[in-house]
Amino acid sequence: MGQQQLLLIVLGVIIVGIAIAVGISMFKSSAVDANRSAIASDLANLASKAQRYYRTPVELGGGGNSFVGFTLSPFDTGNANGSYRIAFVSDTLVVIHALGKEKVGAGFVAAVDSVTPDRSIIRHGTAPSIGADGFPGGSFQQPQ
Repeated sequence: MGQQQLLLIVLGVIIVGIAIAVGISMFKSSAVDANRSAIASDLANLASKAQRYYRTPVELGGGGNSFVGFTLSPFDTGNANGSYRIAFVSDTLVVIHALGKEKVGAGFVAAVDSVTPDRSIIRHGTAPSIGADGFPGGSFQQPQ
């Protein structure tokens, strides 16, 4: 083979390698965004359940205008998107932590939902590590 043909083959291999690397990077970014959206959707559903519990009278198994006593069923603590747990409960506030399955740098996709009787505020971020219980071993970090 001539030098020109070898040069073209090497150039082709380099271009294909770069295209594969860019494709993998784009796929990973898309997977992280999809996981973020999925846990936000799950948190919105859990917030709706908490608010329904708050508004349901005690006689019908609800909280009677209090979140105290609200728990997640075993079906609500995890799915293919992530793991969920209640971090704090008071009469007027429930805080739900979500830990996604996708890795972001050294951490994992995470979100915190602060649920009050009339609204839900979801904050996205990352959790630096996973503890033995499947939840962040460090602190929740919001993106800058």
